[in-house]
Amino acid sequence: MTQAVGWKSVPFWTLYQRDKKTGFPTEELLSVYRDYGVIKKSERNDNWNRAGEDMSAYQLVEPGDLVLNKMKTWQGSLGVSSLRGIVSPAYFVYRPQTDDDPRFLHYALRSIHHVGFYASISKGIRPNQWDLQPEMLDSMRVFLPDIDTQREIADGLEKVDNMIATLDELSESLQQRTTDTAAVFGLTDDHSSHVEDPRSPLDGVPEHWGRTKFGYDFFESTERNGADPAGPLLSISEYRGVELNTRTDGQQASSDVSNYRVVRPNQLAANMMWLNHGGLGVSSLTGYISPDYKAFWISPRFYPRYVHHLLRSPRYVDYFETIGTGVRPNAQRVTKTALDMTPVPLPPLEEQKRIGDHLDEVTASIDRMLDKVSTLRRLLIERRGALITNLLTDQGVQA
Repeated sequence: MTQAVGWKSVPFWTLYQRDKKTGFPTEELLSVYRDYGVIKKSERNDNWNRAGEDMSAYQLVEPGDLVLNKMKTWQGSLGVSSLRGIVSPAYFVYRPQTDDDPRFLHYALRSIHHVGFYASISKGIRPNQWDLQPEMLDSMRVFLPDIDTQREIADGLEKVDNMIATLDELSESLQQRTTDTAAVFGLTDDHSSHVEDPRSPLDGVPEHWGRTKFGYDFFESTERNGADPAGPLLSISEYRGVELNTRTDGQQASSDVSNYRVVRPNQLAANMMWLNHGGLGVSSLTGYISPDYKAFWISPRFYPRYVHHLLRSPRYVDYFETIGTGVRPNAQRVTKTALDMTPVPLPPLEEQKRIGDHLDEVTASIDRMLDKVSTLRRLLIERRGALITNLLTDQGVQA
């Protein structure tokens, strides 16, 4: 990709004009993500913002429109849409005024070159939510090459995006780690002489395995931090179980953590609102978790690593979906009473150790692959950002 000469500098207001079309409640609901731009809200399960009951006030977005999350534009939460749909009334929607390539403008307006400007014109007292001042956006200068060069640059950046998308698909596939879990746990109909409740995770367990219920062998721990935290803040990952909390947004500890639950090695920690997504796991760390979560001691009849993989298996994730209650499709609360009644297969301890250790090896190998995929993805994102930012910066110097 070569840099073309003859770039021009134009004010933002000549490219886009803010508009607000409402009254399209049946259109696809869209959202804006910092990493992706404008996408279908249904494609993500990590967006906890609930749509209002009356969708008629939501704004229409058409392909080519620029959409900004006004409270997070300074973080890069904006994008030129390739989709038709509706977005929150709190967003800003701008209609294009020229025939410039919308893909080029998508990359250009999301570049560091411009995100820094958005931060400079955003104000607020909440540290992670600064409102963009739209009247100051109009004067922002945008550098544009001729239309053929715009398309050439956009084509090159789209190739990088396609590689990133391929890595995302690979990562998602690895994270599912459905390595024939049912067979590993012996949960096949060939081993069973009878059929249990069709909702039961005991269907197909080998005849020589015992059966128990969660409440008989898992005992809730009431230990709290008190005056001194037991260790670092932990979180419960859908993919990895209990781990150090490294998030920079959301799930942050309050200033007073004395009431947070302590988790110790070989204890089971559970997010009761997220069991149907694998929101539990056996900890290898000492630390503390949200007071809304629960921690359990595990009976010596169970090998902790077997428990970890068993209760996070697709069979149990599906089972927790059936016993959860709630109005939010992505958050089905499982009550302690329902969890206590959950059937659990109890193989001989040696079999539990064999299963647990084997799956530890498998998931460790997958985690190593995930780390490599994550590193490559980060390098591609950095490369994509550098390409467009360097072009715009060079033009800014020449202007």
